[in-house]
Amino acid sequence: MPSFETRRQVPFTQQEMFDLVADVERYPEFLPLCESLRVLSRNGEGDQRSLVAAMDVGYKGIRESFTSRVTLDRSVPNVRTDLVQGPFTRLVNTWDFAATPSGCEVKFFIDYEFKSMLLQMLVGGLFEQAFGRFAEAFEERAHMIYGRRVSLA
Repeated sequence: MPSFETRRQVPFTQQEMFDLVADVERYPEFLPLCESLRVLSRNGEGDQRSLVAAMDVGYKGIRESFTSRVTLDRSVPNVRTDLVQGPFTRLVNTWDFAATPSGCEVKFFIDYEFKSMLLQMLVGGLFEQAFGRFAEAFEERAHMIYGRRVSLA
């Protein structure tokens, strides 16, 4: 039952970071292993929304697809992803954003288990390396999109 958690202090507001994580259609542009992503449905309005998305991930000759429900709560702000179907028995990940004097702290957590022990053995280590880069990839994306440091004078 692998899990991974990281916290990063970033020089962007919590709403800016929430917006980057909530913009799931852009993931193939910068997220490790993500080859494509399709939003299948959207629900809700305002601060609380949800969507169902299908993501294709791959590395070299290994390709997998899975579908997840993404719950977006701008008021907290928090993003939670839960497995709908795919090669996992369990997949839950959360993004939490807490305001700090110099920007925000981003907390990324993922808990997953593959259905197949063979798949776990083949790609488990690769997934752990990729998850280690997820928060960093979003921070790099924030610098590219926003191109500035936060000033909270």
